[in-house]
Amino acid sequence: MLLARASPAFLPSTSSPTPSSQTLPPSASFGRSQRTGGSLTAASPNCAVRRPVMAAAAAAVPAAKLEDAEALIDSVETFIFDCDGVIWKGDKLIDGVPETLDLLRSKGKRLVFVTNNSTKSRKQYGKKFETLGLSVNEEEIFASSFAAAAYLQSIDFPKDKKVYVIGEEGILKELELAGFQYLGGPTDGDKKIELKPGFYMEHDKDVGAVVVGFDRYFNYYKVQYGTLCIRENPGCLFIATNRDAVTHLTDAQEWAGGGSMVGAVLGSTKQEPLVVGKPSTFMMDYLAKKFGITTSQICMVGDRLDTDVLFGQNGGCKTLLVLSGVTSEQMLQSPDNKIQPDFYTNQISDFLTLKTAAV
Repeated sequence: MLLARASPAFLPSTSSPTPSSQTLPPSASFGRSQRTGGSLTAASPNCAVRRPVMAAAAAAVPAAKLEDAEALIDSVETFIFDCDGVIWKGDKLIDGVPETLDLLRSKGKRLVFVTNNSTKSRKQYGKKFETLGLSVNEEEIFASSFAAAAYLQSIDFPKDKKVYVIGEEGILKELELAGFQYLGGPTDGDKKIELKPGFYMEHDKDVGAVVVGFDRYFNYYKVQYGTLCIRENPGCLFIATNRDAVTHLTDAQEWAGGGSMVGAVLGSTKQEPLVVGKPSTFMMDYLAKKFGITTSQICMVGDRLDTDVLFGQNGGCKTLLVLSGVTSEQMLQSPDNKIQPDFYTNQISDFLTLKTAAV
């Protein structure tokens, strides 16, 4: 018998209230979720969260090793996949991914791909999927670069204000498509500050938001410019695409992630950012509105506990951790780990070998 298990409670650090829960009969759910049932109908700007905090009193139920993939597949309508560490590592496709996606599509499942990597736009990610031999529609892809632009649209960010970008081309392209003025980005990577006596650095007083994402052209000029905008421009927003500590630039090792850039600006401004990528609920609410998704009918699949699994739990989804990315089984089962998915498995191609229901 497949039973629902209670989820740990998470407290957002913003002033917005935690969504209320609906109770489902045991037969209606498979796995655990923070927000069970409810169909989300609107993307709220207040859903961008700073940093989800686990309630100290909550006792995490240990994750179960996935043994009955067929039951999990049949229990949901939509699978949301992280990309790095789940679909690919660097520019290398993980074994069995094409066959797994084909299996899920053949069963009528909706597939959505959500990545915290902001270096590319949705269109650019579409080309990456194509290069790897995967047929994925642009409308099925949601990157944190897109989330930043979508968030600004959701709060009616004034079109006469500008956005300073500490990040790469993906953010610039999505801001441009959304009709926002921007400055910064990779071009500021060549700029240097000559600290002569009496030097005063000017900044654009029309900047109303600073968006920080992963940036291989990161430098001191960008930190100082962004800091000045946030500190001195009244009401200037500090938006982070994500706070991932590490990322997969290659399949050989882990590399410092976007969280390192965000941390530098946080350190100089003493201001917490609004996070629009995972584990913020903003993207989940956006997806729910776009597709009319019922959260209890979603399975979030990812390789990170503090972003992917937390994203799914904050949104009320079932969660599956794969060990093909940054999280090992040892890390998952460590007494220090307080985030437990519903299930874990080695990689998503296990769906192919675990199709038969366990007795």
